[in-house]
Amino acid sequence: MAEEFVTIEINDQPVQARKGAMLIEVADNNGISIPRFCYHKKLSIAANCRMCLVEMEKSWKPVPACATPVNAGMKFWTRSDKAKNAQKGIMEFLLINHPLDCPICDQGGECELQDVSVGYGSNKSQYAEIKRVVQDKDIGSLIETEMTRCIQCTRCVRFGDEIAGMREMGGVGRGDRLEIGTYIEKSLKSELSGNVIDLCPVGALTAKPSRYKARAWEMVAHDAIAPHDSVGSHLQVHTFRKEVVRAVPCENDAINECWISDRDRFSYQGIASADRITKPMLKRDGHWYEVSWQQALDATAEILRAADPARTGALASATSTVEELYLFQRLMRGLNIRNIDHRVRQTDFSDQSAAPLCPSLGMPIAQLEQQNAVFLIGSNVRQEQPLLNHRIRKAALKGSAVMALNPRAFDFNYDVAQQAVAPADMLQTLQAMANDPDNPVMATLKQAEHATVLLGNVAVQHPDFAALRGLAFTIAERTGATFGYLAESANSVGAWVAGVVPHRLSAGRELKQAGVPVGEFLSENTRTFVLLNTELADFANPQQAMKALSAAENVIVIAPFADDTTRKYATVLLPGSTFAETSGTFINAAGQWQSFKGATVPPGEARPTWKVLRVLGNTAGVPEFDWVATEEIVAELHLELDGVEVCNNRYAGTVGRDAKSCVSTAADGAFQRIGDVEMYRVDPLVRRAKALQAMIPPAAVQLNPQDAANMGVAAGDTLKVSQGAVTITLPAQLDAGIPAGCAGLQSGIEVSNVLGAAFGALQIAKAG
Repeated sequence: MAEEFVTIEINDQPVQARKGAMLIEVADNNGISIPRFCYHKKLSIAANCRMCLVEMEKSWKPVPACATPVNAGMKFWTRSDKAKNAQKGIMEFLLINHPLDCPICDQGGECELQDVSVGYGSNKSQYAEIKRVVQDKDIGSLIETEMTRCIQCTRCVRFGDEIAGMREMGGVGRGDRLEIGTYIEKSLKSELSGNVIDLCPVGALTAKPSRYKARAWEMVAHDAIAPHDSVGSHLQVHTFRKEVVRAVPCENDAINECWISDRDRFSYQGIASADRITKPMLKRDGHWYEVSWQQALDATAEILRAADPARTGALASATSTVEELYLFQRLMRGLNIRNIDHRVRQTDFSDQSAAPLCPSLGMPIAQLEQQNAVFLIGSNVRQEQPLLNHRIRKAALKGSAVMALNPRAFDFNYDVAQQAVAPADMLQTLQAMANDPDNPVMATLKQAEHATVLLGNVAVQHPDFAALRGLAFTIAERTGATFGYLAESANSVGAWVAGVVPHRLSAGRELKQAGVPVGEFLSENTRTFVLLNTELADFANPQQAMKALSAAENVIVIAPFADDTTRKYATVLLPGSTFAETSGTFINAAGQWQSFKGATVPPGEARPTWKVLRVLGNTAGVPEFDWVATEEIVAELHLELDGVEVCNNRYAGTVGRDAKSCVSTAADGAFQRIGDVEMYRVDPLVRRAKALQAMIPPAAVQLNPQDAANMGVAAGDTLKVSQGAVTITLPAQLDAGIPAGCAGLQSGIEVSNVLGAAFGALQIAKAG
């Protein structure tokens, strides 16, 4: 239905407006300033601060612009004496109890209350009474509270309820005794909780990790792209004396709107980690020695030239930029090294030749919220891609049917028809679904005008990934739904495009002599490894990876970080850069290329990673390795892509439609492990952000209550957990969302990094 537009007058000027739109929205669209505190364009109308009072024709009292819908012929005045007197009166009321602590407030210099009080406040107050004081609440490691400053705008309350999907904050008391806080003393758990910092118009909620680091006017803002999940959220990285002190969202309605996840907001803490490599290092006779860049590059080039290409493996993290990934594969292939991969958490590569050029979302990000039906396969989307989950939640709130098939019941913040079956049963369940047109999931997808089938990270990490993908594509075909992937990392799409796979060159070009995928060359037969931004916690099977890396003659690490484990197996450390210290490009899940510049310089003798790779190529004698800027690298890749349809998600295989599961059923006394990756352990930078690590719940083994009862185990009991030759002890946790015969034990956390496959078999026994 077409929208109806009407003509109104604001300050005696005619204005076109959508009928029924709120006056404050119309004013904003026409550049007319109206002060406000409680109003926010992404939140519901509260109209409780009254700061936006304006004069309306035929109204004896001022009206709130945020809660006044417009109609034809209406007249308003935002700067008349009546409006200004009302606004000044409200300003005085708001300042009655506000403390005069602007000099020590982190919000000082960017405070909405400060800004508005300059224009609408008085130079003296009529109130001489004692100001009220509100006790602060400890709501976790991310957000600092000074609730005496709170003006009860309720933005934080509405955000939790309407955007985060978790009503974690609320108001207690009434009138001048009203206090905003959590209903009991507890931390905020939402993966989007940090957005209340931006929403708070005063200094009541500020960022705890950056508290007292710098004043707003002392910081320099740099545009950046979030380096973790595949959304590619727009950020501003703020630096003070060349140190990154915080990250805030940069508005882009097509991608992240005006929100960012806590992972994107607080991971900058990891940049200054004690694990930073600041000088090139070589290991000799088991001891590390600092060397010059020339010595390190000469030694590395000599190792690569002397290595047997068939027994050399090159692994890159998909958190690297397109430029780094492109140079990495060009360098390796220039030295005839063909075993190149970025899919370190994937274990099934049997259908890789049938895969699309780059697995992508299959639609613009904003279109997710327009879907009438969404089917998630192997996806904990709320933790994996919080802002894609936010889009799906918006669709669900409009009435969209969201369905899921997972190896365990994941927590969603909206209604989901979720089937939780054991990993070994996922394939059979999906087969039965695909072959039954009357299945509720199939029927819902077919009836929906806009439907999508999405493969998540858990599906990609599943031992039956090829079969699951084939069936998922079949379901999408038979129901007319769009088929897509919830890509894992910031540059998972870019890694495919750049050719960091063993069977294709950049731009998906055919490779005459293909290498083998990571699952095959991650063995003791591989004598040389080259790791780009990749650590042990990134592997699907850390036990296997540690064994292979420890047995290798040489392990060349090009990365900004090296922990004690890395230093055990590495022989060369070349210090690189984080996302904030280099220029580069990420390609998000929707196939959008987003370039950025460095916000600061790498510490010590570390250098931007793309420059390290470029100079290493020159030193190793690789021909035509002469780029001088990241723009040149991207331009070359664009030329290779000319005429190539990149993100179409076509699947050329038939595997999976009649396949049998590769997951071994649990033997006597064994459990199928469900090892999805913890949200704040997905990559090296996040793993070093102290505030985010404090948000991780204590490690535990999650068991179905019936399995626990059969073993005589109660919640909190200590269990011995064995996988391969390694045994660890962990407390038991009961979770009805875990299928019988299975055990939940997340990957990536420190205690599980000594174990094997994320979906392998576990032996579990009661300790003692």
